[in-house]
Amino acid sequence: MIVLSALGSRRAGRVIERNYYFYRRQWLMFASGLLEPLFYLGTVALGLSGLVGDVVGPDGQAISYVAFVTPALLAVSAMNGAIFDATFAFYFKLNFQKTYDAMLATPVDPADIALGEVSWAQLRSAVYGLGFMVVMVAVGAVLSPWGLLAWPASLLIGFAFGAAGIALTSYMRTWQDLEYVGLALQPMFLCSTTFFPLSTFPREMQLIVQCTPLYQGVALIRGLTTGAVEVGLLGHVAYLVVLGVVGLVVASRRLEKLMIK
Repeated sequence: MIVLSALGSRRAGRVIERNYYFYRRQWLMFASGLLEPLFYLGTVALGLSGLVGDVVGPDGQAISYVAFVTPALLAVSAMNGAIFDATFAFYFKLNFQKTYDAMLATPVDPADIALGEVSWAQLRSAVYGLGFMVVMVAVGAVLSPWGLLAWPASLLIGFAFGAAGIALTSYMRTWQDLEYVGLALQPMFLCSTTFFPLSTFPREMQLIVQCTPLYQGVALIRGLTTGAVEVGLLGHVAYLVVLGVVGLVVASRRLEKLMIK
């Protein structure tokens, strides 16, 4: 994940370094993605908690609405941190800025680029997740010592969305294709048990929701923060790891096909 560049290739670290030098003067752009989950926390979780009351948690026990929603918003924050660099920024650098063509004039190869960009997307995701984790602790939404693992768990979400996002974006040919990103993310955000328990959906819809990566991340983090730790959480971990690894492999091969002619 964040250490992938160090384990895989020192050259991939140069890709991260390049992104760091770019964003250090664009820190407002970097930090802006943290605001959306905070707005939802303030308006939905905190604002409606008095009206909604308690809801059923992952272990069947009643928990406050704030404790139910905030783990999901942590997952959303981690997703947001990875997805912009893995889609819009990656597409622009690949097709317009020609950043990667310049990199290939150095010892950096397509696999290094894919590894570096996935690691950078996850690094941004980690910053967003850590910031939101501090807010969760401040509002008392971490109900169990297991919640200390919520931030490390959010790193898996950044890895999965970062790698899958880059792999899918490598197939896109126009800016209009990127509209599918928002088309997929918005319903995923609203329906991945972010604000409502899974039981509120029809059975057919439940099966679809359970197949989405954001649901897997939400279920994992919510289980940790509420203390509902069971062996089933390992299935969520495996899903996110496999998605990230497959995405990274596909992204590496796609970049090699697109850029080595």
